[in-house]
Amino acid sequence: MGSALTELAAPHWPLLLTGRNPEKGAALADKHGATVRRWDLTDPAPFRAAVRAVIGTVNDPIDRVLTAAVGAGVPYVDITRWTSRMTRAIAVAAVMKPRAPVLFSSAWMGGITSVVAAALIAERGGAAASVDIAVRWDMNDMAGIDSVDFMDRLGYDYEVRRGGLPVTVAPLTDPRIVNIAGSRTKVVRIDTPEQLTLPITLDVGTVSTRLGFSSGAATTALLAAKKAGLFRWGKGDRWTSVRRSLLYSPGEGGNAEIRVDVDGEGGRTSATVVDPRGQAHLTALGGFLGLRRVLDPTGSEPGVTYPELHPDPASILRSLPEHGVEVLRE
Repeated sequence: MGSALTELAAPHWPLLLTGRNPEKGAALADKHGATVRRWDLTDPAPFRAAVRAVIGTVNDPIDRVLTAAVGAGVPYVDITRWTSRMTRAIAVAAVMKPRAPVLFSSAWMGGITSVVAAALIAERGGAAASVDIAVRWDMNDMAGIDSVDFMDRLGYDYEVRRGGLPVTVAPLTDPRIVNIAGSRTKVVRIDTPEQLTLPITLDVGTVSTRLGFSSGAATTALLAAKKAGLFRWGKGDRWTSVRRSLLYSPGEGGNAEIRVDVDGEGGRTSATVVDPRGQAHLTALGGFLGLRRVLDPTGSEPGVTYPELHPDPASILRSLPEHGVEVLRE
């Protein structure tokens, strides 16, 4: 994802790449005329750089990147947090009283799902009773190890809104068969940040996100693992490799496919987003669009914000084909 984001951003801004092992980023930096420096998030040594904005593309478990950016009054975009970590980060940022935009864009695919939902709701006059998001995970797609961190959350129930009221649900439950870009896909519940933010930001009564796989066997194996209790008794670090082995077998590339359905008075409005360059590219595109927004003085005011609060989400939806992303409407 970092490589894909670098490719998208390099034509527009000078870039500073950081990581634990800067030598691994040397070739990427040379290719795009970027600078690369060491920043190990497990090392308490302070990091300083003169930059216009910061985007986090790896997990930041102790909020080092967040606090550095907010403390310096630098616009910040995050696209890597699961819901509980994002909730904590929102509190951290709010206490620090940001002097620049802080965009929490960790909804699925770098906030693309949230922007699409916001655009569809805007088409309906700004009101919706429910939003249903269905993701088809292509088992042939390229993926970094952070992409399956959600596996570590499959043993924990989580809260969603149903009819405007909080309810607790379990991951990998409530299966549905959904047509995603012409493929009938079995999808099940998964904890994602847009289920926290959309009810608050857009006043949607019910928000559900479900995930399925291009391989029916993978879906069956995952549900069998849940039934056997793997995600309860196998929560610790000892079982991490076992949990991730169920899904982490990155291939040479595949499609990223997401369907968003918005229901309310007047029926249903739907859009399916298909990125033939895969989930890493689509997530990076969400991050790139977020960077463009926080660097635009008219795009965001100082303080915490979310992708669905873009001043013109329909313009983002219209711009996706410019980046090779197909938008199918029903």
